[in-house]
Amino acid sequence: MTLEELGWSPFFAEHFKSHRDKGLVPGRVLLAHKSELQVFSEKGNFTAKIAGKIRYNAESNSNLPVTGDWVALRLLPDGSALIEALLPRKITVSRLTTGFRKKLVGQNEVQVLGANIDVIFIVTGLDRDYNLRRLERYLTLVYNSGASPVIILNKKDLCDDYEEKILEIESIAIGVPVHAITARGDDDLQELLPYFKKGHTVSLLGSSGVGKSTIINKLLGFERQKTNPISEAVNKGQHTTSNRELIFMPEGGIIVDNPGMREIDLLADDEDVAGAFQDIDDLAQHCRFNDCRHDSEPGCAVKQAVDNGELDAERLRNFKKMQQNNGRDNRRSGAFRAEEQEKWYRKARR
Repeated sequence: MTLEELGWSPFFAEHFKSHRDKGLVPGRVLLAHKSELQVFSEKGNFTAKIAGKIRYNAESNSNLPVTGDWVALRLLPDGSALIEALLPRKITVSRLTTGFRKKLVGQNEVQVLGANIDVIFIVTGLDRDYNLRRLERYLTLVYNSGASPVIILNKKDLCDDYEEKILEIESIAIGVPVHAITARGDDDLQELLPYFKKGHTVSLLGSSGVGKSTIINKLLGFERQKTNPISEAVNKGQHTTSNRELIFMPEGGIIVDNPGMREIDLLADDEDVAGAFQDIDDLAQHCRFNDCRHDSEPGCAVKQAVDNGELDAERLRNFKKMQQNNGRDNRRSGAFRAEEQEKWYRKARR
């Protein structure tokens, strides 16, 4: 497999120039474990370890290689490889830590979900999983990454009004392609094939049980990913994917499965939030005040749209909630960085 088929581009070639002079070769991370990684290069597939200097200089786990990263490899006599450098990421899909991990570290920490992804399929079920507010959060996450979003509505055979759902989503995801499919069928998946081009990487995001692994299996033509039925006890999806791995499509292109996410703690700026709420951002241009918060200010075009029934009040509420959370998380992250800088400064003076 050539570097171009793996997703190599002039962007990565430019950043690799200095490493080539040292006798290193470029490779892309197929699968990342804590101690070892599987890396593919033009020289073959290698089990690789991360050089100690990379771990030492990493400010957090987000600075270590993940699935999809391009790295500089030194090939060793025993047939393994050593990762001596991590190339800059063109696209980074990330969120803030959630749940147990967040409690463990005691502050917000960035978790990288994937690197150098071109297209992200946001997969949601047309059954109990359907939730517009969650979809808005996924869109914000994708806009923050720089990848192109595509919305996949799975299980249309279980939904009598799926065409109305498409129109509903198109009204909030302006300009984003929306596909309604039945993953266990065959015909619907044909419309997804144009997204898989030579060197392009597609990642699937969504809750557990929405059918991400089933979609991959059908696109590949064989049972590559393990699948589980919906839990009858709690009517929720069960995790079937535990690792992120690059999977090569038969006709070209790369696909990445992701473990289901029940929490989406966003790492985004105001521009990313506005991108997922383009209709509200457009309305806000007509507010009397530039810093309008869309609460009780006079001349608020956004509130007027809600009163007229042109804008869903729940959509505005979610927009404001995400803006508030975004500001709070950015302040926490900034305070944490300042504290770390001061700590290292004190060490340097000793």
